[in-house]
Amino acid sequence: MEVLKEKVEEEEAAEREEAAERAERGEKIVRASEVQKAGTIMTQQMLRDLEKKLSEIEITVPGRDSIISKDTVDTSKLPLSYQSNTPKEEHLLQVADNFSRQYSHLCPDRVPLFLHPLNECKVPKFVSTTLRPTLMPYPELYNWDSCAQFVADFLSMVPLSDPLKPPSYLYSSTTVLKYQKGNCFDFSTLLCSMLIGSGYDAYCVNGYGSQDLCHMDLTREVCPLTVKPKEIIQEKEMAPPKKYSVKPPRDLSSRFEKEQEMKKQEEIQAEEERRLRKEEARLQEMEKANSDPLHGLRVHCWVLVLSGKREVPESFFIDPFTARSYSTQDDHFLGIESLWNHKNYWVNMQDCWNCCKDLVFDLGDPVRWEYLLLGTDKPYLSMTEEDDSDLNNDDDVENLGKEEEDKSFDMPHSWVEQIEITPEAFETRCPNGKKVIHYKQAKLEKWTPYLNSNGLVCRLSTYKDLECTQILEIKEWYQNRENMLELKHINEITGLVIDYFKPGHPQALRAHSYTSMQPEMDRIMEFYEKARVDGLIKREETPKTMTEYYQGRADFLSYRHVNFGPRVKKLALNSAESNPRPMVKITERFFRNSAKPADEDVAERVFLILEERIQLRYHCREDYITASKREFLQRTDVDSKGNTIIMMPDMCISFEVEPMEYTKKLLYQYEAMMQLKNEEKLSRHQAWESELEVLEILKLLEEEEAAHTLTISIYDTKRNEKSREHREAMERVMHEEHMRQVEAQLDYLAPFLAQLLPGEKLTRGQAMRLKDECLNDFKQRLIDKANLIQARFEKETQELQKKQQWYQENQVTLTAEDEDLYLSYCSQAMFRIRILEQRLNRHKELAPLKYLALEEKLHKDPRLVEFLRGYV
Repeated sequence: MEVLKEKVEEEEAAEREEAAERAERGEKIVRASEVQKAGTIMTQQMLRDLEKKLSEIEITVPGRDSIISKDTVDTSKLPLSYQSNTPKEEHLLQVADNFSRQYSHLCPDRVPLFLHPLNECKVPKFVSTTLRPTLMPYPELYNWDSCAQFVADFLSMVPLSDPLKPPSYLYSSTTVLKYQKGNCFDFSTLLCSMLIGSGYDAYCVNGYGSQDLCHMDLTREVCPLTVKPKEIIQEKEMAPPKKYSVKPPRDLSSRFEKEQEMKKQEEIQAEEERRLRKEEARLQEMEKANSDPLHGLRVHCWVLVLSGKREVPESFFIDPFTARSYSTQDDHFLGIESLWNHKNYWVNMQDCWNCCKDLVFDLGDPVRWEYLLLGTDKPYLSMTEEDDSDLNNDDDVENLGKEEEDKSFDMPHSWVEQIEITPEAFETRCPNGKKVIHYKQAKLEKWTPYLNSNGLVCRLSTYKDLECTQILEIKEWYQNRENMLELKHINEITGLVIDYFKPGHPQALRAHSYTSMQPEMDRIMEFYEKARVDGLIKREETPKTMTEYYQGRADFLSYRHVNFGPRVKKLALNSAESNPRPMVKITERFFRNSAKPADEDVAERVFLILEERIQLRYHCREDYITASKREFLQRTDVDSKGNTIIMMPDMCISFEVEPMEYTKKLLYQYEAMMQLKNEEKLSRHQAWESELEVLEILKLLEEEEAAHTLTISIYDTKRNEKSREHREAMERVMHEEHMRQVEAQLDYLAPFLAQLLPGEKLTRGQAMRLKDECLNDFKQRLIDKANLIQARFEKETQELQKKQQWYQENQVTLTAEDEDLYLSYCSQAMFRIRILEQRLNRHKELAPLKYLALEEKLHKDPRLVEFLRGYV
């Protein structure tokens, strides 16, 4: 409190001056009031009018600002730390009261400090002890943005009952999580506890915010999901100009037309700017008309994260209502009274005339931040040389250390229980499973996973006007869809729908853009090329064309474009399978194959089907500007003798870049044309298969959209029926095994003891007889079991021999099917015989051991041990 003591003299002098001024003003006011009293006389009518006006004034009495009523909280089940204070906490409250009195005396113009509000048990608790640093067991809650988003989604906002004062109640984070609602102080307490547990240097801030911030009004803010990320433009490296490069062609376009076009564009841009300015002016007038009369007075609580820990480069604010981060110089934050963490409490001694823009968040500076406890972990300001020279005396240093030791006081441990979030609550997130947030020209809806049968978890609706009446586009996010649908983008103006899929779709579909699900309409399909054998990346389809793009194929195909003609009319339903569209032209392009010469490596291949022509364009040589070309004519001419002419020199028109290097003979041209005909058939077949694949994908998408089946993890035993059935089957098997063990432990002497009369005592002779009967019975059972196994073994052997004899007699007349049945029977019979033989051998080995074990149990049985003690 050294800084506060230095201000005492200044404050006292200022008070004396103010008292003198008040005395002078008081005399003037008294004189003016005397003159007013002398000049005005209140009549009965005036009194009645005044009484009527006063009766019309409605005074609203603010209720208790506790969010959760006393009836809803069962305080008897709360721990003892919630219902009372420890001696150390009582001492801390006394220190806080002393600090508050000194602060109020030295700073009478400041509002009272928010130090020890009541908890749910109406027990005063210091705000720092209400923080309970907790590291959540979920990896998603390790970073500040995911923690803030969880708190904003999980809790429902309740405004302060008095916007000008901090609440008188501050509940524990466990109670707030249980009832899923709270004010800004409850939000900040929970978020700060999670951030400190995650390793951040976080603080709760008590200050003043704008009306939009306090009321969680985001209608003036742009939705973060609508902000497009800035595209990083990479500058292309310009290749150095070659000495003998070809000059570019002259620009023959008209400059006058360019200038006219630029003028038109400038006029359109200027008109758009004028319209935007008018719209901004209109919005500003509306904001001025709706100006907040309590601007700068509304109390708000948020979270401050200082730089340093967790590699935070710069300090920033977090609004707990919206989970948005702000700069410490943002205009929404108008001032700070105090801040605290789980170790100390600081009071802001800086002027907030310029909001929070000029504040320095160096908590180790006692001039700017007055701390409550000496045990702060923030470094103090470094001493000057003059101060350092005054502390050279060893005695002073020792005395100083003793004083600091005497004044130091550690913050008590938090009285709040460990913060726990169940997996069900973490998955549910939103209260009642749904939350709606309104932004500027946008509305964001969130749902809990598995709440909607179609897997919808988020929907963003964008509007054209500020009143949100005309929808522009809709974005829907899905989770746990069996068809791997992740996002659906719907443009309400154009009707364009774009579906985005995660990896794992049966057809390796990445995105599907369409206006109608009917076949042979405009659509674009993108695929995961690594998941497909043919390397297809994208397929574009229109009523008359189909274009495909490939990558990574062995034949170096990169592009295929198919033009369709009008379909031949049929009475049956037209489809790609029953009545395919006739192909008019197929264009294919290929990547460069370095294993071939450029003049033999085809770059583009065009099949003109109706014209019966094939055009080839080869890759361009290095340092060449032209490429070789060939064109084949598929004619069926007849010579004078009536023979069909297969190949003629004029049926191949070629252009060679170097005609002297290669002279293609007629045989080579014939073989090339035959190969191209086969490749044309293959290309037409592949194009037809692509049409069928489009129909198959559309049918699959329609079935998935109608069923919208959701996938359930095998670890989710509540929703996964197969997992639950498997668990129940395992429990049933364990129960049956337990019952078998219980049956195995049954009394083996019970049938023989039943022969005795009730209450009759067992004699030595009877004990000997019981032992012999039990052993004889067990021996007979072993013999019967061996005989049974032997009989089954002999029966299986005889049947196999009969079957083999039948096969020898009818081997010649048997069919292949009969032989397969015979071989199958022999295999199964041999397997049964082998099993029976193994069981019989094992029974012969274990029977004597079982007999001896039973005899030993009888000798150790407590009912027979006295009578059989002398016998072996």
